[in-house]
Amino acid sequence: MEQSNNKERNNVIDGNFDLPIKKAINFFPPLYRQRYSFVNDLVNQHKPKKVADLGCGNASLIQMIKSHSCLELIVGVDINKDKIELQRCRLSPFSGDYLSPRDLNLSIILYHGSAVERDSRLLGFDLVTCIELIEHLDSEDLARFPEVVFGYCTQIGVFQKIRAPATESCIVEQCGQHVYKIVYSVSYPSLQQKEVRKLALTNEVSRQVQSMRQRYVSSLSILQNGDDNGHKINDTGLITFSGPVFTELEKLKIEKSPKPFCFRNKLYVPLERLLAYPKVNRLCDNVDVMRALIADTVRLSKDGSAVKIDLRDESQ
Repeated sequence: MEQSNNKERNNVIDGNFDLPIKKAINFFPPLYRQRYSFVNDLVNQHKPKKVADLGCGNASLIQMIKSHSCLELIVGVDINKDKIELQRCRLSPFSGDYLSPRDLNLSIILYHGSAVERDSRLLGFDLVTCIELIEHLDSEDLARFPEVVFGYCTQIGVFQKIRAPATESCIVEQCGQHVYKIVYSVSYPSLQQKEVRKLALTNEVSRQVQSMRQRYVSSLSILQNGDDNGHKINDTGLITFSGPVFTELEKLKIEKSPKPFCFRNKLYVPLERLLAYPKVNRLCDNVDVMRALIADTVRLSKDGSAVKIDLRDESQ
């Protein structure tokens, strides 16, 4: 301790001052990610339908929460128009969104505007976020900000909003306040859209039927030629094969459904059998609807009760 004090005095005499080194505080994960995760947990817990992110920037929070099935509308607002215009590609649906569509419709809208301005299109949102926004506001805007968020956009707290009858003049005034400019708007594919539902169902039915054909052909080969050790296997009349993992209830439902059968090098898979598979059943809840949706893209039997596929490898 004394040596340290002498060194400090010498430095002062020589005209040099040793400034204390402050160790930087590092957060892991970074603070902004922790804040995004906090909002993500709120969405997961409370299941809001409409969420607005004020000061959305590069739309990282929107990108994180858009996968929640409860959401039907996400709005981002930012003063930097160029930055939010760059998020078009990032927020656009990709092929996987069409192959595995959402149950409910989801729209994402990015607005160019200031968080301290009132816009009636932000009325009635279930959750409004503003992450790392306050520090960028000057004193005048900061004074206006609470009025917009707390007194205009939404309520704060876990309470049920009691909607008092609004006067006609009040309704007209609120509905006419459109100060934000739309920069980007997109709707995600969902099962509420007929063409999307049709595409998803057709792909899933085709996938299941092709999988059954491959497993059936492999099983026949084993029965005829024996296993890997050359041992002949007797046909017990019940061909078993590995496949997707199902719950016991799902297995029972599949086993009770009509079984696939072969006739003249064709494999027929009854629609009722396909309907027993969980992924198909999620897309369609009865045989008649399934038949109507896949009839023009999938080969069916003459009576329309089964999907028909050639047992031979079409690539050969």
